[in-house]
Amino acid sequence: MEKKKIGGENENGEGEKNNEEVQTVRKRRLGGIRTMPFIVVNEVCDKFASSGSHANLIMYLTQQLNLPMVKASNILTNFGGTASFTPLIGALIADSFAGRFWTITVGSLIYELGLITLVISATLPHLRPPPCPTQVNCIEASSLQLWVFYISLLLNSFGSGGIRPCVVTFAADQIDMSKSKVESRSWNFFNWYFFCMAMASLTALTVVVYVQDNVGWTLGFAIPTFAMAFSVIAFVVGSPLYVKLKPGGSPLVRLAQVIVAAMKKRKAVVPEDPSLLYENRELDAVISCNGRLLHSEQFKWFDRAAIVTEDDTKDPNFPNLWRVATVHRVEELKSIIRMLPIWAAGILIVTCYSHMGSFTVLQARTMDRHLSHSFQIPPASLSVFSVITELAGLVLYERLFVPFVRRFTKHPAGISCLQRIGIGFTIHMIGTAISALVEIKRKMVAAEHNLLDSPTAVIPMSVFWLLPQYCIHGFAAIFNSVGHMEFLYDQSPESMRSTAAALYWIAISGGNYLGTAMVSLIHKYTGKEGNWLPDRNLNRGKLENYYWLVTGIQIINLLYYVISAMLYNYKPLEEATDEPKKEGDVEMAQGTANSKASGGCTNENGQVAETQ
Repeated sequence: MEKKKIGGENENGEGEKNNEEVQTVRKRRLGGIRTMPFIVVNEVCDKFASSGSHANLIMYLTQQLNLPMVKASNILTNFGGTASFTPLIGALIADSFAGRFWTITVGSLIYELGLITLVISATLPHLRPPPCPTQVNCIEASSLQLWVFYISLLLNSFGSGGIRPCVVTFAADQIDMSKSKVESRSWNFFNWYFFCMAMASLTALTVVVYVQDNVGWTLGFAIPTFAMAFSVIAFVVGSPLYVKLKPGGSPLVRLAQVIVAAMKKRKAVVPEDPSLLYENRELDAVISCNGRLLHSEQFKWFDRAAIVTEDDTKDPNFPNLWRVATVHRVEELKSIIRMLPIWAAGILIVTCYSHMGSFTVLQARTMDRHLSHSFQIPPASLSVFSVITELAGLVLYERLFVPFVRRFTKHPAGISCLQRIGIGFTIHMIGTAISALVEIKRKMVAAEHNLLDSPTAVIPMSVFWLLPQYCIHGFAAIFNSVGHMEFLYDQSPESMRSTAAALYWIAISGGNYLGTAMVSLIHKYTGKEGNWLPDRNLNRGKLENYYWLVTGIQIINLLYYVISAMLYNYKPLEEATDEPKKEGDVEMAQGTANSKASGGCTNENGQVAETQ
């Protein structure tokens, strides 16, 4: 039979050869390490802007808007919770229809509007209450003044919802993240991603916070605003170079389809041989670019969704996905269910840590912060020690720890993600216990100098007593934060990676809201006399009791995590190859899988996207 000619193809097949050459050139033009500066600069500037504008907000709220300590801390924690919940919305939008590129771009623009609103709030005098340097009988900000501030925080929250879940996964789209490639590299993508973020935080916590404390809040908020504007421009300029994978449809709909299909066949008997379950490589091609998920023995009740019945074969070319699901789609649901116990352990860690940043800044404000007679460290800048520890630790982890441990464990990464997270939880717990001991020491010094009733007085105790806890928490982040993000990316279905990255932020959101509830209850029920967390005078509080309570919660959470990690099973994955489809797959649709089914994915322009 004579073949159909494509374009200018002649009988010798030269047209087909030319098309293949053009396609190869297109592949080489997309993705690769060269795209990293454009993508990473967006996230770096976003981190710089968020750290620069938010790290010192506890001081802005208490010193400029004259809010009580607990109220100000709860506002920031609630904002942190909202900003960490919106990534779920952004991830669903990106994975369902918009794609990661446009979600990041629109999110960045909304974030920029929030920063501009914050600058306006700090600039116009009628948007702030009268100054109150003594912190006694202060006039709090009015409802109008607070609402302008709240609007800026809400815009920042919605903007970050488009940025946070998509940037790290969009960057990973540009390089080959298959298991074989990752194990052959001498560097870890997530280690260097967090290293860049820590560098941005370090710059913000030194430069921006200093400007806010010593020059003015308007300029201090304007610097992050200009940085964010630059990041949007840089990200859009790199657009022609990016791999932009097509969205695979709503992941929540696919999960719902599996559950509904399993419910409809709840009385059906699952075959002993898993090869009899429904497979369709062409149908799953868009959502399995890097390989198919294989059948697992866990949660076998959901396998009913992949049983093929007579009703399912009525229209084999267009299967009703609310009645029958492929094994790959069933395993997507199983993967998410398996991840949830590990993910949930991160919520209580955030709950314990959510208010510590605010309280530690307020502690530092009462201590001797002089480096010389004329220079004082801004209280919020103490976080730089945590960031410096994280920066140095990430390099040492990559270059020394991993090669050394690999000799004994034979694991390509030295230790697994689960082990890394557990070590981070343990270190966080130690840091919290040290925080309690330092607060006891601070109050003892205040009592010795009769300063317990002087909330604005400087206690003759060096602020560097707070240094160990900052460094320990920074060291813990090397294990916990990086390990948590890497785990969610690696173990999630590839078509749901933005959603999985959003889970990282949802854990932070839930932890922040629980932290607010915990602090509010402690403030309410520990009485007016001897309140653990007083409104104005921290010296008369019992902050150390709060730290001891948090330490106890972390011990219980660590035990829960260890049990969950011991019971966890990693997802089974068959990496994509160029080999033809295996015989024996149960498929209702006829025809051979195309190039997409063997690992090639199209981008938003219809080109085949191949990462480097």
